[in-house]
Amino acid sequence: MTTDTLDRIAAALERMAPAPLTAPDFDTADAFVWHVSPDRLEPVATVNRVDMSLLVGIDRARDILLENTRQFARGLPANNALLWGARGMGKSSLVKAVHAVVQAGGLPLKIVELQREDLPSVGRLLNLLRGADARFLLFCDDLSFGHDDEHYKSLKAVLDGGIEGRPENVLFYATSNRRHLMPRDMIENERSTAINPSEAVEEKVSLSDRFGLWLGFHPCDQDAYLSMIRGYCDAYGVAIDDDTLRAEAIEWQATRGARSGRVAWQFFTDLAGRRGVRV
Repeated sequence: MTTDTLDRIAAALERMAPAPLTAPDFDTADAFVWHVSPDRLEPVATVNRVDMSLLVGIDRARDILLENTRQFARGLPANNALLWGARGMGKSSLVKAVHAVVQAGGLPLKIVELQREDLPSVGRLLNLLRGADARFLLFCDDLSFGHDDEHYKSLKAVLDGGIEGRPENVLFYATSNRRHLMPRDMIENERSTAINPSEAVEEKVSLSDRFGLWLGFHPCDQDAYLSMIRGYCDAYGVAIDDDTLRAEAIEWQATRGARSGRVAWQFFTDLAGRRGVRV
């Protein structure tokens, strides 16, 4: 057998059973994104986030999550957290802002973003992070599960850790529009069709119970909506009087049929563009 043939066989075996992934240099960045096929952690040079001071109307959730994260960064016990509730009310923005505040306070903490569709690979990711010296905030945005979706079983490895236990240096934060991560009709269907309805429902609903912290986010009122926009204007130097801001912001809200932090930012983006201010 020729050397060329042996090289091709070795390359094929490497593709079928790749060598164990080596951990990157975690000192190169404070944020990473987990990718699969092949497995890798890619550093993020600049995190897309909003300053904590600009997050309005979520003071209680902010204080609880910030203190929980500080405890973890100090090596103290802390809970996994589920941020659930209304769309566009700053759930993911709060997680990224909390990470920035903890970092600025001199507590070393890395954040790793994990996509929902990559949950089956989470065991490999945890093994990679387990051996590192740093502490990691594992973040999954917009987490939810539908019919015939078995990914939720992979999440238990993060929350409970199985026989090995969750790595001591990893904490998991997730955001979702659903309090129980499952659509209500899915839960009701299980209750009505299962041989033992209570057991079928409990298996799915108990997933959210594995989060030590539940932080609810609710639609904002008009005053909070206007305060958000005023905060953006002051922070980025967009000059506008209160009466004009109020009239234009309310009209924008009416065209969208909703009020939220996301709608407030979208209005401000339009306003800043019209006023010739870069953000």
